Amino acid sequence: MGEFGKSILMPLPAHGFDPTEAAVTWKILTERGYDVVVATPDGGVPQADPIMVTGRGLALLKRVLRADANGRAAYAQFSASPACQSPLSYKEAADVPLLGLVLPGGHAKEMRPYLESEVLQGLVVKACREGILVAAICHGVLLAARSIDPETGRSVLHGKKVTTLPAHMELLAHRLTKLWMGDYYRTYPETTTEEEVRSFLMGAADFDVGPKGTTRDTPSDSSPGFVVQDGNLITARWPGDAHRFGAAICDSLAATLR
Repeated sequence: MGEFGKSILMPLPAHGFDPTEAAVTWKILTERGYDVVVATPDGGVPQADPIMVTGRGLALLKRVLRADANGRAAYAQFSASPACQSPLSYKEAADVPLLGLVLPGGHAKEMRPYLESEVLQGLVVKACREGILVAAICHGVLLAARSIDPETGRSVLHGKKVTTLPAHMELLAHRLTKLWMGDYYRTYPETTTEEEVRSFLMGAADFDVGPKGTTRDTPSDSSPGFVVQDGNLITARWPGDAHRFGAAICDSLAATLR
């Protein structure tokens, strides 16, 4: 357990998560002294989307679309860490006393069991009911959106202001690579992440697409990053927001623990 007797839980799929969104967030949190517990469906060691790590198959777009040097370096550290090498199962994670819940994203098809997990959706509902910090980035926001509180019959995001992977970014990556990668960038080809997340919100004004541009934030400059915070909920859009996302989580936790 961490210093406060509670941990930050980071559930991940067995395979296919975005290396930057998970590892940069983990790195920032652990460097600030927080205990991050990783969970996977059956407690196996998680593996990030190899295309995002190596750029294999992205051809000339490799330098633009795969994880940048900061993301790859953070993932190398994360993948060798005790947290990554000895994860809990989703069911075991339900008993962890929580300081916060962090939901990374990723667009590979292997993300679907994570995004559709009733166990994780139940954890999100429980955290929201108890006023625990929930931070989600990219497709992680979709997991939160699908978390329906049985007491209200509505998503935990209903009435909240949020962001997620914008449709224009998802569709651009798909169009640029579909000739040889098919629907690799479309986790659910029938809808965009933004469209589904919006369907759970109270109204159109509750979604913030954020600024245009594809400049990624860095450890020394988080200004290109973008997050939306509404109470105990923090959301971000894509790997380029990861450093600002991690910092926002730390700032929110610090304020809570004062």
